[in-house]
Amino acid sequence: MQIENTPILTIQPSAGGAAQSVMATGVWQVHALSQKGQLKGINRMLAGLKNKGELEWDLTGVASLDHIGAQLLWNAWGKKRPSRLQLDPRQEELFARIEQASRVNLPRHKVSPLNWIIVLGQGLLSFFEHLHGFVELIGRLIQDLGRFIRRPNTGPWREISANIYHSGFQALGITALVGFLIGVVLSFLSAQQLRQFGGDIYLVDILGMSVVRELGPLLAAILVAGRSGSSITAQLGVMRVNEELDAMLVMGISHGYRLIMPKVVALAIAMPLLVVWTDAMALLGGAASAKLELGLSFRYFLQKLPDAVPMANYTIGLLKGMTFGMLIALVSCHFGLRIKPNTESLGRGTTTSVVTSITVVILADAVFAIVFSGVGFR
Repeated sequence: MQIENTPILTIQPSAGGAAQSVMATGVWQVHALSQKGQLKGINRMLAGLKNKGELEWDLTGVASLDHIGAQLLWNAWGKKRPSRLQLDPRQEELFARIEQASRVNLPRHKVSPLNWIIVLGQGLLSFFEHLHGFVELIGRLIQDLGRFIRRPNTGPWREISANIYHSGFQALGITALVGFLIGVVLSFLSAQQLRQFGGDIYLVDILGMSVVRELGPLLAAILVAGRSGSSITAQLGVMRVNEELDAMLVMGISHGYRLIMPKVVALAIAMPLLVVWTDAMALLGGAASAKLELGLSFRYFLQKLPDAVPMANYTIGLLKGMTFGMLIALVSCHFGLRIKPNTESLGRGTTTSVVTSITVVILADAVFAIVFSGVGFR
């Protein structure tokens, strides 16, 4: 039983069984074609008619036809009119528009063989533009710090305290978990290798130096860059979208003094503390793994640790933490202030901020490794 106004294709075969004519009836509009099973059945029938040779198409029985139905038939015809086609005069204009649109050839973009030079130049210009903005941001920060030192009573103490809480205290959980697991993994893998050479007692040296000098500050910085850095960029970006930054300028409130400086100072204070916390959790995980894998007691681990890791390494780790924190805050604020007042720019800027922060942290760690290459070793 056919539903009224259903799009129907009727195939009239010849005496030999080959299809000679196809008659379309019913309503060929999107609301009729979208009924359950209609579009799939019509497409199946049209696909079976593509290799049937010369056919006569009769569309005079179609009650109503829209662009969707006409395009469906046009695609089945191979995007050209059949030689034997009967149309209602009302359908002629619709198919004429489709035929005219099919003849339009979009211009092809020719890629120049020197296109890589253009891309490289654009990349260099963008890099130096960001570098100029970053240096300018550091200059403003130095001026704001001088103003803060001269008049501490008018400083943004509440903003600094709030940023220490959000970037430092609330990050204790994730840094503890990651630090503990990294300590367990590093201790377990090192123990497997040291056992082959009878060097079990040197596990404390390897674990202490790697965690305190390198892994602790780097892990804490990467976690803070992904967690707090993205939050800082998103916060400034939302303020840009909501025009709050413009309102602050109208009221005579400095962005650097009330937004950027508190974040930089807060991370400069919180990051060394997070480094100490991450070091402690990583060493605790390493000690637990050493106890299970090699049978080294916690007491031996704690007694051996000060001799294995000179005090200079703790100082280097804390200095790294403070430097990484300031760099993360500056990079996050730099990209946050450059976000345009639209949601697409907000998402792209936040992603770029996190990636750049992690890259800058790793580069700074490499600089520390070169500068302090002869410090902290017995």
